[in-house]
Amino acid sequence: MNALAHLLGTPFPLLQAPMAGVQGSALAIAVGHAGALGSLPCAMLAPDALRAELQALQASGLPHNVNFFCHTPPEPDAASEAAWRAALKPYYDELGLDAASIPAGPGRRPFDADSAALLAEFKPRVVSFHFGLPAPDLLAQVKSWGSKVLASATTVREALWLEEHGADAVIAQGLEAGGHRGNFLSMDISEQMGTFALLPQIAATVRVPVIAAGGIADAAGVRAAMALGAAGVQVGTAYLCADEATTTALHRAALQSEAARHTTLTNVFTGRPARGIVNRVMREMGGSGKTHFATGLSRAAPAFPLATNAMAPLRAAAEKAGRTDFSPLWSGQNATACLSAPAADITRALAAGFKD
Repeated sequence: MNALAHLLGTPFPLLQAPMAGVQGSALAIAVGHAGALGSLPCAMLAPDALRAELQALQASGLPHNVNFFCHTPPEPDAASEAAWRAALKPYYDELGLDAASIPAGPGRRPFDADSAALLAEFKPRVVSFHFGLPAPDLLAQVKSWGSKVLASATTVREALWLEEHGADAVIAQGLEAGGHRGNFLSMDISEQMGTFALLPQIAATVRVPVIAAGGIADAAGVRAAMALGAAGVQVGTAYLCADEATTTALHRAALQSEAARHTTLTNVFTGRPARGIVNRVMREMGGSGKTHFATGLSRAAPAFPLATNAMAPLRAAAEKAGRTDFSPLWSGQNATACLSAPAADITRALAAGFKD
């Protein structure tokens, strides 16, 4: 058996990427039944919701991965928040919303003692982290249950750091990947590399298994990753239109349209760079306004995750009118295999890449 598959407890060394906001345990379970490792994104779940999802995963009897963020919550900054609200006010006025009613506070919490206490009741096979690793005492708790620890690296330096600090496997997250960048040692986007440049460098540097992520959407991509030294692959975008995903109809339509060919990194939705399909707010809020292309990055956005709350009412109002102007249309650079199909079918098609 492949060493990573043995570590994961699955027939195939294939992971479904945790995708917050577009999935729950149903997708993870469907993927698990097809022989890969299903994942549950936990950063946006309140304790009661998290418990219910963990119970569903446990009842399936399948190995699974639960994913948490490890960011350091920023200190409240009234000036930054006021500037962000002022920047968004024209959109609030356009949609007839009251900018003064925007709630404050973070929308995502990092892995903490309360998370660990809840997770200890379930002892999942795999626990993965984004933005580094939790504090040593929390990581020790996770390992004490026998759980295997995975974490994302976007540079060779981050991969080495993760190995040195206890990760059992490293996810090499290429620049093509959809959703949030996992970088944590540097915020310099120019250090980020594409999957097939990053993967062999990490594989040649660390001793733990390396999982390729970003731009892999079919069996051919799986074969290419394995040829470059991957022990396995993680796939997200290809599952976004799966029957079991909770992706909205508007998001699904965008993924299956020509619009999906143009993605970029943006921080306007959460305050941290993440890749999604370019839309109005990314064009208008991103960059300096002096360039003819969308950079998607705004200097006005507060630190992660404080930008989230002010964007949510705009998204809700626009989507109610059938528009995606303010929606985070997360997608990797390769949405060609983003098909409406059962997750099991998508999984088996990807797994064919391991059999050749």
